[in-house]
Amino acid sequence: MLKGNALVGQSGGPTSVINSSLAGVIDAASKSRRIDQVFGMRFAIEGVLAGHLLDLGSYDRAALKQLQHTPSSALGSSRLKLTDEHFEPIVKTLKKFNIRYFFMIGGNDTMDTIHRVVSYASDAGYEMIGVGISKTVDNDLFGTDHTPGYPSAARYVALSVQQSGRLARDMQRVDQYVIFQTVGRSAGWLPAAAACGKKNAADPPHVILLPEVPFARDQFLAAVEKAHKRYGFCSIVCGEGITDTDGRPVSASETTDRFGNVEFGAMGGTSAAMMLHRMIGDEFGWRGEFQVTESLQMCASDRAVKLDIDEAFGCGREAVKLAESGTSDVMVTIERTSNSGEPYASGFGTIDLGKVANAERPMPRSFIAKDGMSVTKRFLDYAAPLVGELPQFFDLSMKRAQAGRQEH
Repeated sequence: MLKGNALVGQSGGPTSVINSSLAGVIDAASKSRRIDQVFGMRFAIEGVLAGHLLDLGSYDRAALKQLQHTPSSALGSSRLKLTDEHFEPIVKTLKKFNIRYFFMIGGNDTMDTIHRVVSYASDAGYEMIGVGISKTVDNDLFGTDHTPGYPSAARYVALSVQQSGRLARDMQRVDQYVIFQTVGRSAGWLPAAAACGKKNAADPPHVILLPEVPFARDQFLAAVEKAHKRYGFCSIVCGEGITDTDGRPVSASETTDRFGNVEFGAMGGTSAAMMLHRMIGDEFGWRGEFQVTESLQMCASDRAVKLDIDEAFGCGREAVKLAESGTSDVMVTIERTSNSGEPYASGFGTIDLGKVANAERPMPRSFIAKDGMSVTKRFLDYAAPLVGELPQFFDLSMKRAQAGRQEH
């Protein structure tokens, strides 16, 4: 079996629990008989190219526990897209530090990076094992029940819409509608999570716009008008990546990143929520507001779910366990082992990196309501144990008081 050092990095956007996965890797690698030292990439693969590695082996149990609850990406992140000229200097650094175990925490682009680096090293005659650890608030990675980071981000969305929706209800004589935008380029898992706080039809949200369903302006405006007539206001949630029937982003963004993905938060651009706000205002003449929290959904540690923290840590440890056994070119997956109606339970599995890198996982049609603007009970059953219990609030009775007979 291989014996040498380990290297771990964090890539792409962060989550509230990405550092818990990092802590899991450090914890397991530090105890391994096959791993001598564990290093971290400063700013992901850019750190490898620059030879900027961090020694992560000196942290005690208390420090790792604190790291589990620390937001953002502790090592620093990057979205560098590798080209052919990058691989030779990467492998040179790996050889210099005797890296035989290569771990990265990220999404499908990150899994592609691991796959390509390990393949190039093998072709160059350098033996190394690579294992990916899933991460994305979008929850769109193929082959896993859910990704670490999604439960906490889903809870962030559910709480935000639950509470800002009450504000909109009570301020309906001032603002007639509110729009909350979530991150999520092509999958609706996050906007759908807003429905987890909905107990009855009047509760927010009233309209959910998912990237899986082409946006139809007339149908949308009709749904907004119907909710406004019924409840006195309308709460709308949209994914940032919603598109019209021709595939054009509603946000009208044309800026792309190095991987060819549309950047919906690009400087100078408009958001989907802004465009929807404009549509409603133009159509009905109402006043309303939009809420675009962008990356806050990715790093709100105060709303992190314990289940999410624990699973993320477990994924990090599982990655090291797999690598020690000689398993390479795979990503750790979370597998739900409980059936609907049973207490939630999960375990770990694997999927080939190549399958993850070249596929996405949109919401299944069975999770989307027939009207395309809400979710089904099947989705709520799926999401509820991940999001956890949400607060219950008190509602005053709105029964009009009657003037009574005065006593003399």
